Amino acid sequence: MDDFYSPVAEFYDLVPRAHAEGEAALREILAEVDPNAGPVVDIGAGTGRTCRIVAEVLPSAKILACEPAPAMRAVLTHDVVADEDLRRRVTIVAEPAETVVLPDSISALIVFGVLGHIGSDARRSLWERVLPRLAPGAPVLVELLPVTRPATLPKMELAREQIGELRYEGWLEAEPAGGDLIRMTSTWQISGDAAPTRVVHNVSEWHTFGIEDLAEETGLAGVQLTAQTGVLRAPRH
Repeated sequence: MDDFYSPVAEFYDLVPRAHAEGEAALREILAEVDPNAGPVVDIGAGTGRTCRIVAEVLPSAKILACEPAPAMRAVLTHDVVADEDLRRRVTIVAEPAETVVLPDSISALIVFGVLGHIGSDARRSLWERVLPRLAPGAPVLVELLPVTRPATLPKMELAREQIGELRYEGWLEAEPAGGDLIRMTSTWQISGDAAPTRVVHNVSEWHTFGIEDLAEETGLAGVQLTAQTGVLRAPRH
């Protein structure tokens, strides 16, 4: 998988501050998880936002954090090392979703902002490995873009934050790129009197689908939780 994230890793944690509804949904579903059924697997753990939420909601859970992007993984490792509790419970691996070694039993799977970077064949291969390992009732939490088929995504604000004497502003827009793909362009502008204005552009590609498509792929029941968050759930038997 291409590393779309390291070039803009410094801005990654600004986005969920502006879109907190996904975190609330994650907390609500995780509260129902039995951590004794196996580790929580966080594929695409990023800078550790979801890991910290899991650790807080499930104080006894072991967490497997998979993050292949070096810049993102550096922040994740920094946070885990600095926290005695996280250092004991979080295992960090660099493998992508396609090759990460999974535990025999998974109490919950988190794939926030990841699945769209994986084509349909690779997703099916991932499900073949994941599904037999899901504990009864285990949730698969997904974060997707609010576009389920290739389409133009009008310019939308990602974040607007003041940090010290600088203002950070981010936007995202997208266009169809052939097949089920859209090509996304994010733009970040950092401005203020403390430094010359800096503009960072980043281009990535995303396979479009919705929670209903994932339910069909996996055979699991799927529910849309927010505009960008959904859950698939393993049978309880």
